Amino acid sequence: MVVPYKNDEATKKQQVARMFNSISGTYDFLNHFLSFGIDIIWRRKAIDTLKELHPKLILDVATGTGDFAIEALSLNPEKVVGIDISEGMLQVGRKKMVDKGHNKIISMQTADSENLPFADNNFDAIIVAFGVRNFENLKKGLAEMHRVLKPGGKVVILECSNPRSPWFRPFYLFYFKVITPLVGKIFSKDSAAYSYLPESVSAFPDGKNFTDILEAVGYKKTTCRPLTFGVSSLYTGIK
Repeated sequence: MVVPYKNDEATKKQQVARMFNSISGTYDFLNHFLSFGIDIIWRRKAIDTLKELHPKLILDVATGTGDFAIEALSLNPEKVVGIDISEGMLQVGRKKMVDKGHNKIISMQTADSENLPFADNNFDAIIVAFGVRNFENLKKGLAEMHRVLKPGGKVVILECSNPRSPWFRPFYLFYFKVITPLVGKIFSKDSAAYSYLPESVSAFPDGKNFTDILEAVGYKKTTCRPLTFGVSSLYTGIK
């Protein structure tokens, strides 16, 4: 199992929470900087897949500072609930919601994706951006999301993936494994966080491997759409 801090006896969940607490102040800047702002386009494409569903109650798992939840407002929902295990990220997110005037529609709370504090069949849609690879138990987290999703509801997941293109992959690997950790070390006080990023992406079961897992826990009509030469992938499934 890939973890942020190699010589630490804490669980992956505990390490991930601590890691995001430590980088919460610079997370938004580095997220957009390292992706050249393309992550904003990825989120928009992901939310577009929910337009026909017209969801009124949306759960944003691993919400972080709430960027995906804010993007979901374009769907005109009645409520978006963002959950995360990192209180540091949530503090940044809550301030952002107040500053932008979204705090009446978007609520942000501390919760564990593998033990969601919600009733069965509760949400019209569930969204996750770059969070599922951080789950300690991937199947358990996906199953919990399936449990709280209404029948006919849709899950939309954005996650980093490994490009297959033989001409693009060498450039990607150099940027992701050399440049990204270096930039992260310069701007963040936690250099391990940006070494963990490429390691966790390399270990993640992307593409069909991931849609197979989605189907194994109960999702139907699963899809995988590579974005930007396969740097990230957009997954969907129906309950």
